[in-house]
Amino acid sequence: MTGSENFNQSIIAPCPHREFCGGCLYNGENYAAGENYDAGRNYAAVLAEKEKGVLALENINCSAYQGMVGADENHRFSYRNKMEYTFGDLVKGGELQLGMHKKGNFMSVITVDSCQLVPQDFNKILRYTLDFCLAQGYVHYNKKSHEGLLRNLIVRRGVRTGELLVDIVTASGDFDEAGWKDGLLALKLDDNIVGIMRTINDGLADMVKCDEQRILFGRDYYMEEICGLKFKVNVFSFFQTNVEAVERLYIDAVNLLSDVSGKTVYDLFCGTGTISQIVARTAQRVVGVEIVEDSVEAARENVKLNGIDNCEFICGDVFRVLSEATSVRPDVIIVDPPRMGLQTKTVNKIASYGVPEILYVSCNPKTLNADLADFAPMGYAPTYIKCYDNFCWTKHVECVTLMTRK
Repeated sequence: MTGSENFNQSIIAPCPHREFCGGCLYNGENYAAGENYDAGRNYAAVLAEKEKGVLALENINCSAYQGMVGADENHRFSYRNKMEYTFGDLVKGGELQLGMHKKGNFMSVITVDSCQLVPQDFNKILRYTLDFCLAQGYVHYNKKSHEGLLRNLIVRRGVRTGELLVDIVTASGDFDEAGWKDGLLALKLDDNIVGIMRTINDGLADMVKCDEQRILFGRDYYMEEICGLKFKVNVFSFFQTNVEAVERLYIDAVNLLSDVSGKTVYDLFCGTGTISQIVARTAQRVVGVEIVEDSVEAARENVKLNGIDNCEFICGDVFRVLSEATSVRPDVIIVDPPRMGLQTKTVNKIASYGVPEILYVSCNPKTLNADLADFAPMGYAPTYIKCYDNFCWTKHVECVTLMTRK
């Protein structure tokens, strides 16, 4: 399916936050006042625009390219299972806001209580939390003066389990934990809240981190299911944001590999080990490498949860781990790096194993393009590239690439 194909059309109002919110690039962008807004027609145009950007990259625009897979009509909205909202103001000294950063102005925040990319439960939780904090007279944390209480609100959802986690991130100070918690539990929601937390973050940097975590209700994780496997996801653990789309992508990606039975597979940048466990069903052994300790701990818990005993996970920088690991050599390598892609030295190290196939799952076509250029002198060329629009209305594109050794 490519951007040029027709899609089923659904009429939906354009995003009411489109003027200021920097979260989406396209939703409602081409809407003119007084016109009917056709989300289906607009989506086809957006998909074509994304594909045009991908095909402008020389190492992707080749005979291996298999097109762009769009989201079906039922999964273009309300697909996000995690949001990390920010407290702030739209103008200096203005009323408290809770939502996303303003387009082109990282210091300003716009309330997004009618966002179309999240389930309605998220919007209700955001609106309630903002109203509660306004009523209490709480002040947001100022990035420059390092004063104030409120920093972030995190909402996470188990799509297949209907479980919700809610975490408010504040600096140290008085906050009515019981009042906020009781109000959340009184909300009429489609899903069930299984955990409510308050995270204390007194760091100076503008990032979410945990100095102390208090469980105000329930537990500090939710459960999710992908490809018949169960996953325990903590509030700060990395997990794919669009479950329905990533399940399709993972199945397609793993099916590209030749028979891995009896083989050792390296899953590099493995996160919480989702691909590792899918491949482990047929491989003899899977070794996952991930630098984020929380994700590695979650991966180890999840293999126990799923009764998988042929996976091991190593916490550390991929290049360093590969440089030190000598006892077990891979037959197949899978890489799923962050947006920055692979460094040249890491490409060289991966290629030095000389495995017949490397499966590359990318969340950034531009860095994939650069990495393909680095792999070429090492004897690897793409034989299959397919793109996926897993994050509708945003600028992001996922790519699956199979490289084979000449």
